[in-house]
Amino acid sequence: MFTGIVIAVGKIVSVKPFVVDAGKLALSDVKVGDSVCVQGACLTVTKKRGRRLSFDVSQETMDCTSGLDRPGAVNLEKAMRLSDRLGGHLVSGHVDGVGLLLKVNGSVYTFRAPKAVARYVAPKGSICIDGVSLTVNRVRGTEFEVNLIPHTLMVSTLARLKPGSEVNMEADLVARYVEGFAKAGQVTQR
Repeated sequence: MFTGIVIAVGKIVSVKPFVVDAGKLALSDVKVGDSVCVQGACLTVTKKRGRRLSFDVSQETMDCTSGLDRPGAVNLEKAMRLSDRLGGHLVSGHVDGVGLLLKVNGSVYTFRAPKAVARYVAPKGSICIDGVSLTVNRVRGTEFEVNLIPHTLMVSTLARLKPGSEVNMEADLVARYVEGFAKAGQVTQR
């Protein structure tokens, strides 16, 4: 589990094999087998050499994400400990779909979510975009708005986004569970 609070920006230096330069991410407690959220996707460390981390990335992960198929900057977060503060929201690192940045108006960013993700997006709810926990302001169908504060833009890759940019989206975990419980309740009542 993660919180959606980006700890460092790293860089994909190779796709095959998949290798990330960890940037300023503290690595003293990272070992082979640990989970690291890379641009919103939970990946398992398979090798650690200096500042570089290697991961096995499945075709399924490549098929349902954006930005992991080429060298470039990525948001990084180590898995949380149960004693950690939960500064963002509960994030599994399981990307639900690829969305699109539609427009930027000052600090307001408007995104379009795939229908499978959009049904979980609610005003004042949480959404994870490229591994960053954000609060939703407004929702109109599959489109929604978030405010990006200067600090978030400074410590993540989100400042690089332009209209037309694809982003990895993870729906709010709690919303998915609520839907599951509601569906289970409907089935048992019949």
